[in-house]
Amino acid sequence: MVFIATGDVIVEAGTIIASQHIAKIQKIVREHLSKVEGELREEKDESFSLIDQEIETLKATSEEELTLLQDQVATQAVEIKDANKQTRKELADLQIFDFLSEVRYRNYRAKWGKIFRADMGAEAFLDILERINLDALSEELWHEVRTTKSKQKRKKATSRLKVVEAFRRSGNKPEWMIMTLLPVIPPDLRPMVQLDGGRFATSDLNDLYRRVINRNNRLKRLLELGAPDVIIRNEKRMLQEAVDSLIDNSQRGKALSRRGRRELKSLSDMLKGKKGRFRRNLLGKRVDYSGRSVIVVGPNLKLNQCGLPKKMALELFRPFVIGGLVNLGYAANVKGARRMIEHNRSEVWEVLDDVIKERPVLLNRAPTLHRLGIQAFEPIIVEGSAIRLHPLVTTAFNADFDGDQMAVHVPLSSKAVEEARRLMLSSKNLLKPADGEPIISPSKDMVLGVYYLTMTDPFDYKGEGSIFGSMDEVALALELGHVEIHTNIKLRVETCYDDENTRLAEEETRMIDTTVGRAIFNRILPKEIQFVNKTLDKGDVKDLIADVYEICGQEVTTEVADDIKTIGFEYAMRSGITIAIADIAVPDEKADILAESLKEVELVQRDFRRGLLTEIEQDERVIQIWQDTTKKVGLEVRKVMNPNGNLATMADSGATKGGYGPISQLAGMRGLMADPAGRIIPLPIRSNFREGLTALEYFISSHGARKGLADTALRTADAGYLTRRLVDVAQDLIVNELDCET
Repeated sequence: MVFIATGDVIVEAGTIIASQHIAKIQKIVREHLSKVEGELREEKDESFSLIDQEIETLKATSEEELTLLQDQVATQAVEIKDANKQTRKELADLQIFDFLSEVRYRNYRAKWGKIFRADMGAEAFLDILERINLDALSEELWHEVRTTKSKQKRKKATSRLKVVEAFRRSGNKPEWMIMTLLPVIPPDLRPMVQLDGGRFATSDLNDLYRRVINRNNRLKRLLELGAPDVIIRNEKRMLQEAVDSLIDNSQRGKALSRRGRRELKSLSDMLKGKKGRFRRNLLGKRVDYSGRSVIVVGPNLKLNQCGLPKKMALELFRPFVIGGLVNLGYAANVKGARRMIEHNRSEVWEVLDDVIKERPVLLNRAPTLHRLGIQAFEPIIVEGSAIRLHPLVTTAFNADFDGDQMAVHVPLSSKAVEEARRLMLSSKNLLKPADGEPIISPSKDMVLGVYYLTMTDPFDYKGEGSIFGSMDEVALALELGHVEIHTNIKLRVETCYDDENTRLAEEETRMIDTTVGRAIFNRILPKEIQFVNKTLDKGDVKDLIADVYEICGQEVTTEVADDIKTIGFEYAMRSGITIAIADIAVPDEKADILAESLKEVELVQRDFRRGLLTEIEQDERVIQIWQDTTKKVGLEVRKVMNPNGNLATMADSGATKGGYGPISQLAGMRGLMADPAGRIIPLPIRSNFREGLTALEYFISSHGARKGLADTALRTADAGYLTRRLVDVAQDLIVNELDCET
């Protein structure tokens, strides 16, 4: 008998089992059991140890994962919080009236497509304007104007308030500012004309309208098809561009053009500017019964007359001539009268002479800058093709006789004729509207003649010291050759002036010392003005005409002005005043004056080199030295001139522009010049025109001449535009009271 677990033999074969065998089995079992229990205990302890190790490992791993997860959760929480904060900020920033870029709009649309609404183009503005409550907005703005302390905010609120109040007063609604329907102008104003070859020339407006219609139809079709939002928005933008170009093509960044050529003319282009509908067709029109020709001087005309060429007069008054021929029986009908005009029959000119006596004509010279740019005249038929103009009215028209043209208009109705005679005749417009001074003052030859007539001469003339009892006797003695123009005489006259030419309260009969010329001149003056006993230059003649107007009235002034013109021209001719190169004498002292000035300039330059002066101070002092030098040389020129010579007479009389200035440049020195920017060049032109300029001096002086020509062209446009704006601003202002001078 064997114990299998351990292999121990308990009972031998053939041996009877006894108690010792049982004890042995028990012992073996106990030992084996103890051994097994020991092994089991060891295995258990080993297993528990492994389990504990695994538990510890799992604990450590789980803690790490937990920490990582907690960190991730915290990070995500912060990110979500920041995202929410940013979203709240974006939503808070997203206000009504905000403008969104394309990118922002797409982002917002993706995030909160149902929370917000954004539109583009005029639709958005229309929606906003429809929601405006003008009364509430007005109260809000009034409150802001009264309470705000910021000047900028108050200014902005005030300007907005003006617009709001204007809407409220007028009863207009803000949404009416947006067009929902596009007006189409009539076809007559945008015609199509068939050309040779079957092609058509069409108005630009048709092209612009066609673009609007095509894009509108395309947008409608895309909306019906449910096209993507991007395509719809782009099509709306193109439609808006087409409408903008139709209304004003010049405002867009790139103006629409036809096949890449010129820009198309839009509605605004048709209306605005000098060639627009208003200024060309409504405010200014081409009129019948008008003509245009070059003007020449008419020295034999009276102040209220103008010379009209025969051909022009016949054309202007043709209907009246035809009526006259028929009424007087020279022609049986209109056709016969026209045939007579074509054949230049003598009866035509007789009728024309009668017709032009009945109505004046209006003369206009562009630019018409003031009221006297259009005046009425009684026409006189003259030969040739040029309009004859009275020399005294050239100042009012700002005209000269170097090729100027003037327009002639015929007043048709009896009211127009009456108004032209009563208000517009040149003899009724003797004063400037601006300041009330005479505008018909003589100039040039007329002034020269009057100055020559009234000047005194130290030489002895025939009949020196003669005594006369009246001005008529003086005139007779002059005609008979007993005296000359500048003869000093004694004359008994009734005069309104004392020896100092101060006006007396009453007329007196006095014996005065005068000259024959002054007596001749005073014969043309009214008694209330006689006796003017002084040399009369341009300013004195102007003052004289003003005195005549003030004392004697309009009609007498007209006659006196005409007489001054006549006598001025006559004695300018009789004087024989002329100019020769020998009259221009260069003073000997010029070289010494220039040498002295050069020394002064050298001293200034030396101070500059030493650092005592800045460059600006040096230039200022040098310029001052040369300006003084030019004046000194000019004075020397006057000293060497004959005070009664031709050149001095022309300068003193005021008949020439600039007086002694041009003479100083001819005989003295030209002086300082300016560069194109207007700065004075410190290097003067020391030569004069008599001696001739060097190449450098000529170059320096050419700046001024060219700048003058350029400025004339540029300033004219600026002045014209300023005048138009001033007229537009002051259109509703009417001056109906005298200036109280307070």
